[in-house]
Amino acid sequence: MRIAIMGSGAIGGYLGARLAGAGQDVTFIARGAHLEAMRRHGLQLESPRGNVSLPQVTATEMPSDVGHVDIVFFAVKLYDNEEAAAAIVPMVGPETRVVTLQNGIDSVETLARWVPPSQVVGGVAYISGYIKEPGVIVHAGGATQFYVGGHNDPVIGALQTACTRAGNIGLEAVEDIDQVLWTKFVTLCAFAGATSLMRSGIGPVLADPEARIFLGQLRDEGMAVAKAAGHPMRDGYEADARSRWQNLPPDTRSSMANDLLLGKRLELAWLSGRMHALGNELGVPTPAHTAVYRALHLYAKGAEP
Repeated sequence: MRIAIMGSGAIGGYLGARLAGAGQDVTFIARGAHLEAMRRHGLQLESPRGNVSLPQVTATEMPSDVGHVDIVFFAVKLYDNEEAAAAIVPMVGPETRVVTLQNGIDSVETLARWVPPSQVVGGVAYISGYIKEPGVIVHAGGATQFYVGGHNDPVIGALQTACTRAGNIGLEAVEDIDQVLWTKFVTLCAFAGATSLMRSGIGPVLADPEARIFLGQLRDEGMAVAKAAGHPMRDGYEADARSRWQNLPPDTRSSMANDLLLGKRLELAWLSGRMHALGNELGVPTPAHTAVYRALHLYAKGAEP
């Protein structure tokens, strides 16, 4: 398959490295030092599930140079959505599927303004990773699970086959991707809010009684917002979320927490900020998410004020 990775950070870099290492035709779209490193030295993936070393990769800053592809993995930061969505248009042919693997619940709607809605496939990624240095992606451990829409879509079926052959990519096509998106949204907003506001990995948050209560409040508020929006969490969700957090390496932080520490822009407006806005719209109190949103708002554009 011809595959383009729009946003070659932790998620896109992991997928692209595994697929390219298995012989798929992968183009990485990146910028800055990360792009330059890939052009000079290729891409390295460090993972407890097996490293991948790619001395040469196809990498560019210009999606318009790529041509039509079978799959675009859309994995840019949410604040870059509109610019990136416009940029991928030249890569989208009549049979292309654009698979969004972003945080939040708004990516499909955003992409559908630029790409035919029938070709946009919602998705979520359960993976913890980061860019260690330009050209080097680290998978921090834990799950490497991806859920996408497009159940019974032959193009998505071919992608599943490619992921299975690559190994260490659990990609599952589901019938109700909206519910999967909302479940990830509720889970991630709590995880991101807690690890960012407390400047801590998930292990210490779970070990401390007061921090653990706050994490639970964030989760419960998200559940209430989801229910009011028509997407209630399934029975047993609380235990599933707790188990997912407990199974992460103790020092694991959300990508937003890592960005905060590095002085980068934050996806705050699309996570706890979105919960805050939805709570106001739906009449659901969200004091914990509102606290996260207001406390971190000074840092939303990056660096310290």
